[in-house]
Amino acid sequence: MGKRIKVTVGTETREYEEGVTYGEIAREYQEDYQYDIILAQKGGKLVELRKAVHKDCTVAFLTTATGSGHKTYERGTILLMLRAFYAIADSEKLRNVFVKHSLGDGVYCEADGIEVTEELLDSVEQYMKGLVEKNLSFEKRSVDTSEALRLFEKHKMYDKKRLFEYRRVSRVNIYALDGFEDYYYGYMPETTGVLKYFALKKYGRGFLLQIPNQKTPDTIGELPDRPKLFAALQEAAEWGRLVDVDTAGALNDVIAHGGMQELILVQEALQEKKIAEIAGQIAGDRSKKFVLIAGPSSSGKTSFSHRLSIQLRTYGLRPHPIAMDNYFKDRKDTPLDENGKYDFECLEAIDIEQFDKDMLALLEGKRIELPSFNFVTAEREYRGDFRQL
Repeated sequence: MGKRIKVTVGTETREYEEGVTYGEIAREYQEDYQYDIILAQKGGKLVELRKAVHKDCTVAFLTTATGSGHKTYERGTILLMLRAFYAIADSEKLRNVFVKHSLGDGVYCEADGIEVTEELLDSVEQYMKGLVEKNLSFEKRSVDTSEALRLFEKHKMYDKKRLFEYRRVSRVNIYALDGFEDYYYGYMPETTGVLKYFALKKYGRGFLLQIPNQKTPDTIGELPDRPKLFAALQEAAEWGRLVDVDTAGALNDVIAHGGMQELILVQEALQEKKIAEIAGQIAGDRSKKFVLIAGPSSSGKTSFSHRLSIQLRTYGLRPHPIAMDNYFKDRKDTPLDENGKYDFECLEAIDIEQFDKDMLALLEGKRIELPSFNFVTAEREYRGDFRQL
C-alpha cells in the first residue's frame, strides 16, 4: 500500500492514496454542492481538478456559480466549440474561427472563409454535445514557444502566431481536446462532462456561443438585444482591421516598427471626430437637458464628459459636467462586500436619493448646490458650487 495523505474539505478530513486527483476527491463531495464543481482551491490558489495531491492539505471546491468557476466553464466551452467547428466545417475553405468579444452571457465569434448558416451551427452544436457525452479529458502540456508557433501555423491561427513571436518566456502551456490543441490563459475543466449547457445562435455575420449566467449556471438565457453595443464593437473591430491593428500581435508589430506615435495620433483624431459627431446630435435637439454617460469604473467617463463639453461649447452651449463620484456616501455609510471590504462598485455606495433630488430640482429650474466628495476625509462636502438651468 502506498503513502496515505489527509485532505480536509470544510470541517471533514478524509484519507486518500498519495496521487489522488482533486477531481476524484471532488466527486465524493459533489452531492453537497448545488452546482457542478469545476475548480479546487488550496492555500488561496486555484488548482485544476486534473492535478494530483501529494501532501496533507486543506481544499475548497469552486462551482460554476463562482467567478473563477464561470470563467473556467467559458474557456472550456470555447475549446469545445473550436474542436467541433474544425471537425464539421469544410477544412478546405475554413481559414480560422475568431472569438471576438463577450456579448451578454456568451461570446461573439466569426468564421473566416465560410458562410455561417443555421444548419452549420446546428451540426457543430450536436458534435459538441457528443463530445460532452464522451466526458473527454482536457489535456495540458508545456511546450517550447517555437513548437507553439509551429502548432499555430498548422491550425491556421496566424493571429496567435503573430502574437507569440514577441513572447519572451521560453515555455507555453497548451491545452488539447480530442486531438485539437490551442493556447489559453487561465484554468480549464477536468473533462467535457461538466460542460452541459451551451447554445450556438446565428448573430450578425457570425454567431454567438451562449453559456449560462454565473448566477444561474444551469440555464441558457435569451439572446442579448444590445444592437448599439454590438454595433460599437463591430465598428471598433472594423477600424482595427483598416489600420491593421485588429489583434495584439498586430499592435506589437506597429510598436516594433516605430509606428506607435502615429497610431496614437490617429486614434485621438478618430475619437475627437466621434465626440464631435455626438456633440452635433445633442446640439440638434435643444429640448434635452441631461446627457447621461454610463460605463464601468476607470473607463474614462469623467474625461469623456469634459471632452464632450468642449465640443458642445462650439455650438454655443454651456454644459456643466457632474461626476457621480461626488455623490458617494460617506465612508461610514458605504456598504461592505462578502469579504468585509468597502464595496464602491455597488449602487448602494451612491446617494441615489440625493442625486435624484438634485437632478429633479435642476429640471424644475431651481438653483442647487452640488456636492464634492473629499477622498482624503472620505466625506461629502459642499463648497459653494451652485448650478441652475
